[in-house]
Amino acid sequence: MNGLTRWVPRLIIATAVLHFVWAFAQPNAWSEIAGDGFLSAVVDTGAAGYWPREASVWFLTGGAALLAMGTLSRSVVRATGRLPAQVGWYLLVIGVPLCVIYFPVTGSWVLPVIGVLALVAARRPPQEAG
Repeated sequence: MNGLTRWVPRLIIATAVLHFVWAFAQPNAWSEIAGDGFLSAVVDTGAAGYWPREASVWFLTGGAALLAMGTLSRSVVRATGRLPAQVGWYLLVIGVPLCVIYFPVTGSWVLPVIGVLALVAARRPPQEAG
């Protein structure tokens, strides 16, 4: 396995961790969500404070999705020595629209960058054990 193949899952996991941190570090609405008992606390789109609540939840769930993609990628790399190209395509499908819609105010540009690295890693043959 080549170095890039090892590093792409790590970069995805690091991005997930940053998402989790940002979900609680940004101006968030976790105390309001908890105060409403979590259940259906973000369904009323007309409620005051809806957008901070939604952003808090999306950062947390985005982090969970990235963590799943990163850890599953790491497992596949460990088992096969290769990174599936789908990982790169998934990151591009998620990241490019976010960049188009939100750039430059977010870090969404990281996803296409990692996606391209994943596609490069997927095309490289695994290194022979010496």
